[in-house]
Amino acid sequence: MVEESDLKQWRDAGHVARRTLEGIQDEIIEGKAWIDVIDSAERFIRRHGGEAAFPVTISVNEIAAHFTADHLNRPPEGWEEPMVFQKGDLVKLDVGVHIKGALADNAMTIEVGNGGNHTEQIKAALESRDAAIEMMHPGVEWYKIGAAAEQVNIDAGFESVRNLSGHQLERWNLHAGTSVPSYACGPNSNFKGGTEVGGIYAIEPFNTTGKSGMIENIPPASSSNILRITGNVKIRKALSKGKLKPLGATLARYMEERYNTLPFAERWAFPLLEKPFPDEDEDALQKKWDALIKKLISIRFLEVYAALRDVDGGDVGQFEHTVIVTEGGPEILTVA
Repeated sequence: MVEESDLKQWRDAGHVARRTLEGIQDEIIEGKAWIDVIDSAERFIRRHGGEAAFPVTISVNEIAAHFTADHLNRPPEGWEEPMVFQKGDLVKLDVGVHIKGALADNAMTIEVGNGGNHTEQIKAALESRDAAIEMMHPGVEWYKIGAAAEQVNIDAGFESVRNLSGHQLERWNLHAGTSVPSYACGPNSNFKGGTEVGGIYAIEPFNTTGKSGMIENIPPASSSNILRITGNVKIRKALSKGKLKPLGATLARYMEERYNTLPFAERWAFPLLEKPFPDEDEDALQKKWDALIKKLISIRFLEVYAALRDVDGGDVGQFEHTVIVTEGGPEILTVA
């Protein structure tokens, strides 16, 4: 739980996260490349005194979450179109910020061109988030918060996504234990307990036009182009036991110093190889990178994430705020 004396950095991170969303949303226009918006948002975070708590993600239409570009700007499996916004696209922009490990996570959904094709879904996603937040008074059971989030979507004619959840945040820990349901899971579900004073939570219900309300991984396992250091492996020990070669240990140490245990982008870290191998071509560098990542995963130093999509191909909407529970109720931290 976060003490009042520790809250300034959390509030500052929240302000930067919200200002980033609001400052970047107008760049999501027909004909603009996804990667250009991602780069612009990450620069915006740094200019305003924060660091990215995770790579900025752009998830379009049936892609629900967790996609960011790699260094070659390759599309996710099954995506046949250029990674350029088209009129009518339903776009989720998800931005996280940290200030010395104090975290803020927020997202919004936008229709490219504002043609009115997704107005009701966007409205329902926004109101679903707000209905959940309104319930977040001390001691309220999680299943009641999930029911509030789902009811809005049911009333609007959409399905709530049932296998994606909100999450607790702790310093340097984006997904810290407690998960927050976004559907009517009932009192006997795995979502035990309820809100605690001083707890900080990302509230992010998703809705969909798909019939099942379920999300699946996009193959391969690394399709998000996002990695994270697990914190479970000591580099010096791995080196002494022969699990890592000196160069691998050096690169792993750099990742650890730069990103701690927060998620980071493949495109952020890939250039590390260019310094020790200045004369290698792209194919050779890629092979070295793949071998390094495979080794770091095998010793459980790193983990990777898959991008997510609706199993039925339905369009997915999402809004998100970061909230702290106080004695008087919820305080939204991701405000401008």
